[in-house]
Amino acid sequence: MNRSLWIPILLAAAWTNALGSPTPSSQPYRWRNVSIVGGGFISGLLYHPNKRDVLYARTDIGGAYRWDAKGSRWIPLLDWIQRPDWNLYGVESMALDQNDPRRLYLAVGTYLGDFASNGEVLRSSDQGRTFQRSKMPFRMGGNQDGRSMGERLAVDPNDGQVLALGSRTGELWVSVDRAQTWDKVTSFKSGKTDSGIGVGAVTFDPSSSQKGERCKDIYVCVASKSASIWHSEDAGKSWRSLPNQPTGIYPHHAQFGADGWLYLAYGNGPGPNGVTNGAVWKYHPSTGEWKDITPEMPTSSVGFGYGGLSVDPRKPGYLAVTTLDHWSGGDELYVSEDAGEHWKGVKRFSQMDPSNSPFLKWGQKEPKFGWWMGTVQIDPFRPDTVLFGTGATIWGTDKISDAIGGKTTIWTARTIGLEETAVLDLMSPPTGAHLFSAVGDIGGFRHEDFDHAPKEGMQANPIFSDSDSIDFAELAPNVMVRVGRGNAGVAHGATSLDGGFSWKPFASEPPRSGGGGSVAISADGKRMVWSPFRSEPYVSIDSGKFWVKSSGGTANMKLAADRQNPQLFYGIGGGEGHNFYYISNDGGLSFQKISELPHGNLECIKAVPGKSGDVWIVAGNRVLHAMSTTTTPVAAKDISDANAVGFGRPRSGVGYPSVFLIGAVSGVEGAFRSDDGGNSWTLITDAQHGFGTMDHITGDPRLFGRVYIGTNGRGVLYGDPK
Repeated sequence: MNRSLWIPILLAAAWTNALGSPTPSSQPYRWRNVSIVGGGFISGLLYHPNKRDVLYARTDIGGAYRWDAKGSRWIPLLDWIQRPDWNLYGVESMALDQNDPRRLYLAVGTYLGDFASNGEVLRSSDQGRTFQRSKMPFRMGGNQDGRSMGERLAVDPNDGQVLALGSRTGELWVSVDRAQTWDKVTSFKSGKTDSGIGVGAVTFDPSSSQKGERCKDIYVCVASKSASIWHSEDAGKSWRSLPNQPTGIYPHHAQFGADGWLYLAYGNGPGPNGVTNGAVWKYHPSTGEWKDITPEMPTSSVGFGYGGLSVDPRKPGYLAVTTLDHWSGGDELYVSEDAGEHWKGVKRFSQMDPSNSPFLKWGQKEPKFGWWMGTVQIDPFRPDTVLFGTGATIWGTDKISDAIGGKTTIWTARTIGLEETAVLDLMSPPTGAHLFSAVGDIGGFRHEDFDHAPKEGMQANPIFSDSDSIDFAELAPNVMVRVGRGNAGVAHGATSLDGGFSWKPFASEPPRSGGGGSVAISADGKRMVWSPFRSEPYVSIDSGKFWVKSSGGTANMKLAADRQNPQLFYGIGGGEGHNFYYISNDGGLSFQKISELPHGNLECIKAVPGKSGDVWIVAGNRVLHAMSTTTTPVAAKDISDANAVGFGRPRSGVGYPSVFLIGAVSGVEGAFRSDDGGNSWTLITDAQHGFGTMDHITGDPRLFGRVYIGTNGRGVLYGDPK
């Protein structure tokens, strides 16, 4: 997914129960996804070669999934990861034991930066229902460049106790006890590789040993344009680069076919962006012969590479490859039935059916065939079934033979249950649709039916690439505003007067506006205050026709409107190492500093429905609460870490709204609900539902206990008390 590689560092709790803080109570919740159906980069797909319907998918920030053939949907496997371990939600690689379909291995870790933890290898003997963890001494990059290369993790097909893992530092690691412990292969020295990419794929030659014996022949693909394929003939004791191999490019995928050839898809960069050259080759181990079988050659004017590769393990010579970054003509899927002697491009014979996931149309009549096509898989038991991943979904057909024969083949979006989006804001108004989401990469949505993707697709007029902030007028909830970022010439904001059914773009924007940022609309819906990226707040009283600059504020403020008084607005902002809380009493025309806030990230500011002057702030991983415009915000008790707050229906239907929190209470991490204004907290997540990174939270003003959580990778979740 095309988003920033930086995310805020979650600080560990600095103190625990030393002051006698009570351990929070807990209440079981039932958790489900709000259906968007897809939305993010599918970096890998993997069928088990010897067991029908065993299929897995990996994503860059949204975890791993197992296909449930009976239910025709994906099952998330990593929801148990808690907030402190958020970095493990990106999946670098996955591997299967060919002789035991119950076993699954995942190499996990999202980022390579100093803010990220080291990676781990997760091992399961029950197809991902439970995992055991092995910590590794290096970071992994599930959301870094080269994330659709692979697989970097591999199981010896003849001895399932042996696994090999290539690191982004260019090292090779081996385990001989089913991934419990790992040792570096000191004999493997491939030389310098492209920074941050290292080893891209590892594969064993199954013909080099008998069942029960370690494979002697191992091939390791590295990100080097001079010597990218390294070979061992003695089970890893010694290594040499293969002679006569292609140069100037390096492999994205490598797989042995039933005919004994090693097939390789190449690009001159790691992807998913920036690949301008590539090829498809095959190599025969017994003869040392190399053969160029590239379906379509890139040119100086039309550059692209090759990403995905799949070889049928039973049918010799049957394989599929995908182009990568073929921006001028669109990416293509090529299929060959004769080991690459002849190819058929299937795009022109393909009809895409996005009915399960209407957002894939992106406001057009028809969806694109695909982009960022870094993975493709042929079903080993149904070779007419082919799947490929894109930057937003999985497309699949059960009749690839039609396209090979020049007939139209139907592709359907096959991502039911696979929800990978980065949520940037949420709101739940008191009337109309229960939920609205602002989402990275695919705009935002109006959610009426949580079990099905919104039939109208993304919110339109305009469509944003990223929606950053949404708000509604508390006393006139059909009046709404949203702001975001998009292509050149596209408005960066819009208003709705009918509860989000239709939108009207802003007629103008503040000078030097970069779009996005934070927006708030007054309680009566008659004025908006908007602080775009890199800009101070501006006010409009005519739905965005004209804007007047506020005074006293600062750039990049996060804003909130009082839910009762139309003249009251609140803000938090910082500069030169200091954060401040601001109030405007004149409809946003001027802001006054009220108090300094804790140093650190300014996460959110929320005004309480029905309570004028009542504001909650998350700043510097702390929660502060001001109960009137004349009081200074004070730290909420027992909260040792925080990411977001929100409000829902009071327990009795009247009184103080329920307060929802993402953070840590008395050292306990998770999501919480308070029914007494923050005096006590109830844990509502559990050991099986941590969801990695939870960034946004809001309750439902119409349903007591209902909560919506926006994650950085697992989409939007909603929970109800059991």
